[in-house]
Amino acid sequence: MKNTIWNIDPAHSEIQFKVKHLVISTVTGSFTQFTGAAEATEDFDDAKISFEADINSLSTNNEQRDGHLKGSDFFDAEKFPKIKFSSVNFSKNGNDDFELEGDLTIKGATRRLKLSVTHNGIAKDPWDNVKAGFELSGKISRKDFGLTWNTLTETGGAVVGDEVKLIASVQLVKQ
Repeated sequence: MKNTIWNIDPAHSEIQFKVKHLVISTVTGSFTQFTGAAEATEDFDDAKISFEADINSLSTNNEQRDGHLKGSDFFDAEKFPKIKFSSVNFSKNGNDDFELEGDLTIKGATRRLKLSVTHNGIAKDPWDNVKAGFELSGKISRKDFGLTWNTLTETGGAVVGDEVKLIASVQLVKQ
């Protein structure tokens, strides 16, 4: 089978993260500027996937918190303006389920990451563009990427949790 390039459609895709705050609630953030592509056959088995997100597009719907996250205590966007991902394996686990494994780079640190992926199908839009939809999820330790800032509450709990949940809903456009 011939490989095809599929580019991410940012207008129909969401890239989010969730992290515990004060151990009692969850803060959700997103990246609004990102690019990505897959080189794949029609069944997407063993696709080659790449992705980049612009740190300065990070939003948690709180300007002060966003500024702190973009600063040197966390992402240090001035020195490390992008989050990057490059796949090493994309394998089918079932009819529409895949496991995506690859190298995630944040703040100059690269770690291997596994994501669960559900392929939601392929459809043609009213303008004859062929689209493919995917849902992705996984988790990382923020400390593994040098995002170590924290402080303790008066009861000794961490202000920011270590585990970060990654969630993405991605629509790809066949080129």
